[in-house]
Amino acid sequence: MFGFGMPEMVIILVIALVVFGPAKLPQLGQSLGAGIRNFKKASLEEPEQIPVNDKKEGAA
Repeated sequence: MFGFGMPEMVIILVIALVVFGPAKLPQLGQSLGAGIRNFKKASLEEPEQIPVNDKKEGAA
């Protein structure tokens, strides 16, 4: 659907350079990479099993 080729990637990088500045780009890339790693890790883990209590609270 969305094909990002080399020209599109260069345009995105130039816009990021203008918006964030050259000093912030390494920090931005590092935090983006960490976020992607955490998302992949969370998506591959087994979901937590939450115990379900069928008894209603306050019922006598």
